[in-house]
Amino acid sequence: MDLSTWIAVYLPLFIVFFIVLPQQREQNKAVIMRLKRRRGEIVMTNDVLKKYIGKKCMISTGSFGTNISGKIINVNENWIEVETRKGNQLINAEYVQSIKVFQDSN
Repeated sequence: MDLSTWIAVYLPLFIVFFIVLPQQREQNKAVIMRLKRRRGEIVMTNDVLKKYIGKKCMISTGSFGTNISGKIINVNENWIEVETRKGNQLINAEYVQSIKVFQDSN
């Protein structure tokens, strides 16, 4: 293949994957943040999360994410470490929509 064929085939792919798609992701993030500010939702802080360390809970990351049930082990910066049946998992606190704490049956 000569150079003009390579340019004709791969330049549009390069533009789509490295220019257009990242811009769309940034625009989606900006719209979501604007909606959250308008609704008055606050960003979850570590102080709120730290009071649930050692408690069994279910963490929901929204309709596109998953629900994780387990015991919160540690909260460090923007990450929540959860001990589940499968092992330890890390969750980014920015994507957490809700936390349901289960009552201890002691």
